Amino acid sequence: MSFTKTTEQSSYYDSLEHMSVHDLLTHINNEDKTVPLAVEKALPQIEVLVSKVVEKMKHGGRLFYIGAGTSGRLGIVDASECPPTFGVPFDLVNGIIAGGDKAIRRAVENAEDDQQQAWIDLQEHGITENDVVIGIAASGTTPYVIGGLEKCNANNITTGCITCNEGSPLALTAKFPVVVVVGPEFVTGSSRMKAGTAQKLVLNMISTATMIQLGRVKGNKMVDMQLSNDKLVDRGVRMIMGEIPVSYEEASALLAKHGSVRKAVDSYSR
Repeated sequence: MSFTKTTEQSSYYDSLEHMSVHDLLTHINNEDKTVPLAVEKALPQIEVLVSKVVEKMKHGGRLFYIGAGTSGRLGIVDASECPPTFGVPFDLVNGIIAGGDKAIRRAVENAEDDQQQAWIDLQEHGITENDVVIGIAASGTTPYVIGGLEKCNANNITTGCITCNEGSPLALTAKFPVVVVVGPEFVTGSSRMKAGTAQKLVLNMISTATMIQLGRVKGNKMVDMQLSNDKLVDRGVRMIMGEIPVSYEEASALLAKHGSVRKAVDSYSR
């Protein structure tokens, strides 16, 4: 099967080493400006995928991201930020990277080429038909990710993907593909740049929209956030003051007693 791997095509710019810092930054920025427009074209695909994730989670399912290299790291970042932001259990959204946790900081040789390992990694989490697995790969050709989704499909587990190449093997494997075509990178083949930015934007959309649909945001506030530092405690106190007629000291006491903005406000309302 042949397809155009635009993420590997030659950069629109050449002789980069002869450019000034100003010109380098300007050209990188100009390329970055195109990414949100590429994501916009994929909104219908993202909507379908998010709706499926919400449906599954409402029936007790979980979300898994699988990827290698930059893509795997982006999935882990998104997953790790859901518990503190939305107060959900740590195993509701999970990021899995080829090569295991050590690959978060250092590349693990040939880890992404193992087509069987992703399914083994998913089984360690007790993956079931209630869950959704989203494969992330800019190229759309990573064996680790494709192999994982193929096994999920064979076991009736819902699959999605985020990739940047139209018609790629990954896009054709996922039941709910999201394809954001960002074109050639400023540095040829460096998909941590525009492709990585596109993946991050889509991940933000998936997790945030899902959590809002699950009732984890009230108005526009993170009322279930974990109060893990002084800044967040202060933010929580001010959220409470914005919802009910109490002083800063009274709001602080309510927050300390109930442990969350939502519970503090609900207790006062009752």
